[in-house]
Amino acid sequence: MKNITSVLLISALAFNYSCTTMKKTDNQQEIPVPDASLSSNPFMKKSKLQYEAPEFDKIKNEHFKPAFDFGLKQHDAEILKIANNPDAPTFENTIVALEKSGEVLKRTVIIFSNLTSANTNPTLQALDEEYAPIFAAHSDKMYLNDNLYKRIKSIKEDGLDPESKRLVQFYKQNFEIAGANLSSADKEKLKQVNQELASLSTQYSNKLLEARKVGGVFFSDAKELDGLSADEIAAAATDAKTAGKPGQYLLALQNTTQQPLLQNLTNRATREKLFKASWLRAEKGDGNDTRETIEKLAKLRLKKAQILGKKSFAEWKLQDQMAKTPEAATNLMNQIATPAVETARREAKDIQDLIDQQKGGFKVEPWDWNFYAEQVRKAKFDLDENQIKPYFEITTVLEKGVFFAAEKFYGLTFKKRTDLPVYHPDVVTYEVFDHDGKSIAIYYLDFYTRDSKNGGAWMSNFVEQSYLLGTKPVIVNCYNYQKPAPGKPSLISFDDVSTIFHEFGHSIHGMFASQKYPSLSGTSVPRDFVEFPSQINEHWALDPTVLKNYALHYETKQPIPQALVDKIKKAGTFNQGYMTTELVSAAELDMDWHTVTNESQLIPVLDFEKQSLTKHGFTLSTVPPRYHTPYFAHIWGGGYSAGYYAYLWSETLDNDAWEWISKNGGLTRENGDRFRKYILSVGNSVDLNQAFRDFTGHDPDIKPLLRNRGFIK
Repeated sequence: MKNITSVLLISALAFNYSCTTMKKTDNQQEIPVPDASLSSNPFMKKSKLQYEAPEFDKIKNEHFKPAFDFGLKQHDAEILKIANNPDAPTFENTIVALEKSGEVLKRTVIIFSNLTSANTNPTLQALDEEYAPIFAAHSDKMYLNDNLYKRIKSIKEDGLDPESKRLVQFYKQNFEIAGANLSSADKEKLKQVNQELASLSTQYSNKLLEARKVGGVFFSDAKELDGLSADEIAAAATDAKTAGKPGQYLLALQNTTQQPLLQNLTNRATREKLFKASWLRAEKGDGNDTRETIEKLAKLRLKKAQILGKKSFAEWKLQDQMAKTPEAATNLMNQIATPAVETARREAKDIQDLIDQQKGGFKVEPWDWNFYAEQVRKAKFDLDENQIKPYFEITTVLEKGVFFAAEKFYGLTFKKRTDLPVYHPDVVTYEVFDHDGKSIAIYYLDFYTRDSKNGGAWMSNFVEQSYLLGTKPVIVNCYNYQKPAPGKPSLISFDDVSTIFHEFGHSIHGMFASQKYPSLSGTSVPRDFVEFPSQINEHWALDPTVLKNYALHYETKQPIPQALVDKIKKAGTFNQGYMTTELVSAAELDMDWHTVTNESQLIPVLDFEKQSLTKHGFTLSTVPPRYHTPYFAHIWGGGYSAGYYAYLWSETLDNDAWEWISKNGGLTRENGDRFRKYILSVGNSVDLNQAFRDFTGHDPDIKPLLRNRGFIK
């Protein structure tokens, strides 16, 4: 997942700040400059580290608030200077000036947003809630400024290079989507709604983080964890001790509905306890219950859309996406949903048959699915996950798998860095070199789960690439794998391997950014395109050359036997009905929440979800959505509202493009250079539908996706 920051990087408003002095500009607009009280604040100046990598050894909690205050005031003054410039509007004095504005604010917000996602604390959480409405107000101050909008509209595109033309169009569209054409009265209404939405979204994220933290399940007897490896049980004991309950065992929750350990736990009562802890984590009627916050968010999003002249929030949100309309996104999902559910029903029958053969005496429930599906897989394909894991040690997967594939396809090489400061001891850092040996990026990795980290996996930038600003990409990938007990290897499943390849696909998209303007750079693309490069990168996990290089037994260092590889490939479409159904049901649920056109449709959260799933035919109770509404962080706390369909849209592009790559030689430098040229290096500087056609020679086709998932021949 590409991390979408909870605050706009060019946002915020405030006038009554101290810690600054003022200077006059040519048009008499006062621009603040830092005074002595800010001299030691690391956000006031560019980092002196390579590529302006963050100076985490200098950054303290207390630096954020004064940096926000100064950055807000400075950026506000810069915006007013541009808007009130008496000179005729030009591309340089308006658009380029906007691109260069807000340096201190942007630098501070990027680091803050990353830390509140990956290593937060009560101080940062409080700041997040305090400043969310202020940031929203400042964003409105810019986008709803009449003078600024008039200047942007009047800029002629004649004589501009293609990227500059694209940037003008980008600004015009963004201002109009944000409400620049509204009446003064409606602008005031919109400002209030945006501030409330920002506050509620931050409150939701903080509630959910705490709900996940306290929602883990403690067990007093190791026998209840039968089926887990000795290392997994030791890690559970360590986690319980850290949580203040020595002698017990803690199974912490991960972000999704299903929990990875469910496939191995033999005790059915333990499975049920863990599943229900996951499902009910944010609906307990306590201070971490998210339902009331969600209902408020949904109503306010509808109100916002109506102020902006749209029938629904989704109609407003999808204007600048590849899908363009909710109908187009829903049409794609419907084409996938029907064969997915039909396949899942057949899979459910296989599982029930196995339970009956074993004289289980019960009907399969959601907490049983993965446990028995694993047995069905063993029976059908003779494939045991525990046979596979010893070949997937996490650092070996990264360096000999992910990095190796990037070297073969793109010519990249990587050098570990130990001299750069990090925000947590678990974080590791690499420098990235291009095929010609030139350094192009700094890359951070943060593998392990902790209470201070949001669930899931994502990529984000610490520094964005821009020729205008003279910056190169500084990128981070975050995961939530269970940290092994001290001295033990970090062994992961093949699904986890795919996730590492996936998130690195986002990173390489950012590393290959080659834009002049930061607003169009790298992964700053529509949501339903941004997952395309990451999903393409997943395919290298099973490429024979790549797999043999990284799938090495952690003890013997021997490569994975071909017999096991064959089993993995044969099992490739196994359980795809389940996995696709849980994904598409969540995506349809998201779209339903955001296509309501009347507040009366917004019934209580759990009732709404049940109604939505039933309407779309997701009546197989054993296959719950990947995210239950109360903990659907992508859409309530992240940037994927009315956008979770993007994974399926991007996967359509991915599978179609992968067929092209496969038919044209696979893992070759020629193919890598072509993919880099047409897809990875263009950012949002070109029409991305055309970029796809340039790469493949045709419009996207859904059939490769359906074939890859085993739904059609």
